Amino acid sequence: MPPVESYPSLKVLISVYACAPNVGSEPGVGWNIVCALAKHHELYVFTRASNAPAIEAELSKQPIDNLNFIYFDPPTWAAWLPPANVAHYYFWQIEAYAVAKELLRTQPIHLVHHITYVRYSTPSFLSLLPLPFIFGPVGGGEQAPSTFWQSFSLRGKVYNVLRNLSHKVGELDPFTRATARRSFLVRATTVDTAARLKKLGAANVQVASALGLSQEEIDQLAQQPDPPPAPIRFISIARLLHWKGIYLGLQAFADVVQHSDSLNECEYWILGEGPERDRLGTLADELDIAKQVKFLGVLPRDQTLQKIAECHVLLHPSLHDSGGFVCLEAMAAGRPVICLDLGGPAVQVTPAAGVLVPAEDPKQAVRSLSQAMVKLATDHPLRAQMGAAGRQHVLENYVWEAKAQQLAQLYRDCVEQQPVDMSPSVLESQESNCT
Repeated sequence: MPPVESYPSLKVLISVYACAPNVGSEPGVGWNIVCALAKHHELYVFTRASNAPAIEAELSKQPIDNLNFIYFDPPTWAAWLPPANVAHYYFWQIEAYAVAKELLRTQPIHLVHHITYVRYSTPSFLSLLPLPFIFGPVGGGEQAPSTFWQSFSLRGKVYNVLRNLSHKVGELDPFTRATARRSFLVRATTVDTAARLKKLGAANVQVASALGLSQEEIDQLAQQPDPPPAPIRFISIARLLHWKGIYLGLQAFADVVQHSDSLNECEYWILGEGPERDRLGTLADELDIAKQVKFLGVLPRDQTLQKIAECHVLLHPSLHDSGGFVCLEAMAAGRPVICLDLGGPAVQVTPAAGVLVPAEDPKQAVRSLSQAMVKLATDHPLRAQMGAAGRQHVLENYVWEAKAQQLAQLYRDCVEQQPVDMSPSVLESQESNCT
């Protein structure tokens, strides 16, 4: 195999089960990172067949060089499973291995990278290929501290039990362990997930967020005007699920407005829908803050960004997020963030850009959230200082183009350290050993 430097670019196989343009969450992660990476290397991108219409429609309007999508579903006997189902995802990974072996017969792939799903406890069968393999960033190893379970509804407790069980079962899968052990590099979204991956046998683990924003989005957020000085507005944007911690935000907000005469006109805006909506509305009534709490439902992205601009502080009390797009969006808009010192938000939000609140138990968390809210509500210079620091932090660390440039160099470093003989006879021999 010739030296890496002799190639104008590498040929990289990317696995993005979730991938779609003009959306957020994991499909947005998959789409944005491969589009940015295509500027540096030639990509062969595996994704599920149901993503094809949206992707091809976007590429027909804005073609991207070096981006070769390969669409497929799980094997015929598993194709009846609904897309985005965990079983569908698992069997799609098996099919990905078969498709990849065929691809290797015609393309000298240098490296394989699994990006989505961002799930640590499900294997990537592409790790069995005789090629350098990068896994992640993957997450899911985070969980709500046990002291918070007492405050969950029955539905929330059942959800947590089933979620933890799902990850435990995944950790017992020998292919999950093989994925961790065979990875040249494992990237985890949080320190919690990193610790679990090390227990699974991963030798080289680093913590790195899976999230980013485009320069266009950052510029749009930076151009939003500052909100009026009064009333002070806090905002939370999340699916209304128990583990998103909005009930903690409501209790903290009630403490702020009921025990501070200067802040009794504050408002709390909540964007999102979910099974906890009625419970949260009832809680706002019981806390006697219903007039100051606005449940705004789910809004289009442009309106959501506008609502962030109209508020002074993002309140994000999530108990086990692997990421948190909204934290990046708020920082890009120059708004300080209050979050629990847990999971992905604790990786993204620096002490210069917000307040990270300890999460020992619900009472302590509510008290600390309330103190942070009062601090930021009454100190305009501090809000401005934190807002500017957050915007700079996003520009330096979370622009998709910059993240892709870092990954592109990581690929070269990986191939230089773990070279592969790409001759067909050697690859066939290594594949037979893997299987």
